[in-house]
Amino acid sequence: MTQLPIFDPAARRAFAEHPRVWQNNRYVYPVVSRRSKGISLGVNLNPDKVCNFDCIYCSVDRKVPLPPWASRDVELNILRDELAAMLDLAASGGLYQFDPFDKIPAALRRINDIAFSGDGEPTTCPQFKEAVELAASLAESSTTAAALPSIKLVLITNATMFHKPMVQDVLAFLDRHHGEIWAKLDAGTENYYQLVDRTGVPFQRVLDNVLWCSQTRPTVIQTLLMRVHGNPPPAEEIAAYISRLRHIMDSGGTIKLVQLYTVARGTTEAYATPLVADELEAIAKQVRSLPLPCEIYP
Repeated sequence: MTQLPIFDPAARRAFAEHPRVWQNNRYVYPVVSRRSKGISLGVNLNPDKVCNFDCIYCSVDRKVPLPPWASRDVELNILRDELAAMLDLAASGGLYQFDPFDKIPAALRRINDIAFSGDGEPTTCPQFKEAVELAASLAESSTTAAALPSIKLVLITNATMFHKPMVQDVLAFLDRHHGEIWAKLDAGTENYYQLVDRTGVPFQRVLDNVLWCSQTRPTVIQTLLMRVHGNPPPAEEIAAYISRLRHIMDSGGTIKLVQLYTVARGTTEAYATPLVADELEAIAKQVRSLPLPCEIYP
């Protein structure tokens, strides 16, 4: 089992507090991330909170009224200013003067990535391409590169749009600019996929897109596992999930890492509740037997 300082009380509080709002920013927010093993500079390309999934475990509160500026279109000049200022704050260490970053363990005081995530599916944003290019330009500037040489660009995605030529072009750009794709695969069967992700997007499209992506570049698979109405994923569902991973491997795909994580914050549906570490670890053993690298995040 991968050891992280996740049981430190300050770390647990920081993981649970995952606001996508920072100071007066519209788009850019820092968070302490379990999966990044440090600090991730989030870029919210969906401030209108529109998503093509309606996951039962989603932590986005869509009942709160939107600010008047929230729109499907991202204002790139504002995004540039916010991200540049955040990179400067991170590089200088000034970020650690703010709560909760001033209280986290030393092992988590590292800037891992600029992550395209937020309140919806980032690849559906009309300015997705421009936003990624903007972030790459700032990350690769001489000042940032000197202060944060290991910073990555991470796309956290449900993989529903990979068949679109524009999105494929952006993924290829990320390949050339220290980028990493974290593609969601929450289920092994159509029924369970609809139970947890609740979407009109066919499961087969996600499967096809994840396969294509992993055949094109090493891809991280991210899977949220939980109790639903008190019940953990059925054994047959986990078996089907393992079969999906095996099919990707057998079809020439490269899975860089499988991330198994569980609920850490408030959820859209109260009946979506966490698994415990031992339950995640039992599933991780099956993944590792394929064999694939696998980390858990309880």
